[in-house]
Amino acid sequence: MARHGAQLLPDGPPALRAAAADYLTHLRLERGLSANSIDAYARDIAKYVAVLATRGVSDFAAATAEDIRAFAAALEADGLAVRSRARATVAVRRLHRFLLAEGQAADDPGADVAPASGAERLPKALTVAEVEALIDSVSGESPGELRDRAVLEFLYATGARISEAVGLDVDDLDLGQGVARLYGKGSKERLVPVGSLAAAALEAWLVRGRPGFAAKGAGASGERAGAVFLNARGGRLSRQSAWAIVTRAAERAGLASHVTAHSLRHSFATHLLEGGADIRVVQELLGHASVTTTQIYTRVTAESLREVYATAHPRAR
Repeated sequence: MARHGAQLLPDGPPALRAAAADYLTHLRLERGLSANSIDAYARDIAKYVAVLATRGVSDFAAATAEDIRAFAAALEADGLAVRSRARATVAVRRLHRFLLAEGQAADDPGADVAPASGAERLPKALTVAEVEALIDSVSGESPGELRDRAVLEFLYATGARISEAVGLDVDDLDLGQGVARLYGKGSKERLVPVGSLAAAALEAWLVRGRPGFAAKGAGASGERAGAVFLNARGGRLSRQSAWAIVTRAAERAGLASHVTAHSLRHSFATHLLEGGADIRVVQELLGHASVTTTQIYTRVTAESLREVYATAHPRAR
């Protein structure tokens, strides 16, 4: 059975475990974070607790900025990437901020500790032609092929995360209106448009492909039976299987070297901005809590413009 939240924390001083458990409860109940996000916070805090133990610290309230820096140094020594170290350091800083706000600590030792920084990896977007090649690599009429094309069309049409796509239920679709209801991080709900090509692919799957798969899972629970995307046994398609659909399509299209599980989401955002969409609209469609998260895509489009300028302008060298 999977372990979640406070259960991921190692054995340690009671004060540390109690404070960490309070914080994880806060993230779940008040911040509304998903189980996966809470687990990630728990793992980061568990590593922090282990470092504090080596330094003789048995209470978060007694931790100092040097203890947090020692934690960051330990992560670097373990070979973690800059992005992972930054995320873990931010988790610890937020923990201390929470303890200060709750009156469980007299100060915030993380206030003066900056997260790890380095060259930020920009999301890799496919060109429009590459997206078309990826989708067109699936063209058969078998139930599996109808489903796979519908998955690819849906991911690119809506910018959905793969977890949001596999979590989609039939009742979340209104193909007549061309919209879908998605549930993002923290179960936050949003409506996204579904373009005509994606709607046609979904209609083909729902009418000609899904019934055969659904019949094989006739005894499935209502939750499974209501899923839009099913596996061959009639159960809800898993994230891993959806990733495999993208990977297989990329191999057939000759794009395997630069396609990831989120390539269609990145491409969706980049192509909208390149087409003149307002960044606030793209933020809403992606389900980002802050526009600063969406702004990374404006940097991608700026990079593309610079590349075009450098190759096309006679005095750009």
